[in-house]
Amino acid sequence: MSTRGVVTVMLGAAVLFSLSTHDDTRARAAPARVAPLDNPDGMGPGLAPVRSAGDRSTAVRLIGRLRVGPMGSKASYSRARFGENWADTARGVPYARNGCRTRDDLLARDGENVRYRRGSDCVVVSMKLRDPYTGRIVRWTKKRSDEIQVDHVVPLSYEWRMGASRWPLSKRKRIANDPLNLLPVYGDANEAKGGSGPASWLPPVRGVRCAYVVRFAQVALKYNLPVTRADKTVMLAQCR
Repeated sequence: MSTRGVVTVMLGAAVLFSLSTHDDTRARAAPARVAPLDNPDGMGPGLAPVRSAGDRSTAVRLIGRLRVGPMGSKASYSRARFGENWADTARGVPYARNGCRTRDDLLARDGENVRYRRGSDCVVVSMKLRDPYTGRIVRWTKKRSDEIQVDHVVPLSYEWRMGASRWPLSKRKRIANDPLNLLPVYGDANEAKGGSGPASWLPPVRGVRCAYVVRFAQVALKYNLPVTRADKTVMLAQCR
C-alpha cells in the first residue's frame, strides 16, 4: 500500500473512533417531581413539596415514629466505610447491580433532557436539573461534574455517628446507594450541608423543607437509624 493509502486508512480510523466516542444525541424528558409520601422506594424523581393539610399530618405522624438517640463520635469515619464511591455493588436496593454506577442512575432519574455517551445506556454526559434545594436550574455537562452532586439526604457521617459504625459493610453499602437516600442537587448547596442533620441545615427553599425532612425520616426508619432530639424537633416543626 502506498504512503498516501496508509494515511487515508489512518485518517478514516480516527474519524470512526471520534464518532464512536462522541456524546449520544438521544434525549429524554424527565417526569414531574414526586412528593416523598408518594415515593416510598425513592424511584420517583426529585422532591415535590408536601402541600395538603392531610399529607402534612401524615408527615408529622411519620416523623413521630423516629427513635431518638445521642450522637456518637466521628472517629474512624471515612467515605470508604460505606463501600467504593458510587460502585454498583450493593444488594437489595433499587438499581443495584444493573451495570450502571449509582450516580448515573440518579442523574438519569432526576434530570431533564438527559444525554448519554454514545454507545452507553449508563454514562450521563449532560442534562438539566431543577435543584430541589435552591430552586436553581442547572444546565450541566460532565466537564463540570461538581456543579451537580448527589446528596445523601441522611449524610453518611451522620449515619456513622448515629450507629452505622456498628453495622456490617453490606448494610452501609445499601444505605449509601439506596435511591431513597439520594438526590442530585446543586453542588454548592450540598457542600454547605456537609454532614449536618436538620437542626443544623435545611434547604434554602422553604416550600420543600417538609418534603426534605419526610425523606430524611423515611431513610432513618427504613434503616432503623435514630436521630438526635434536636433534629426530630426541627423536623416536626417543618410539617406543622
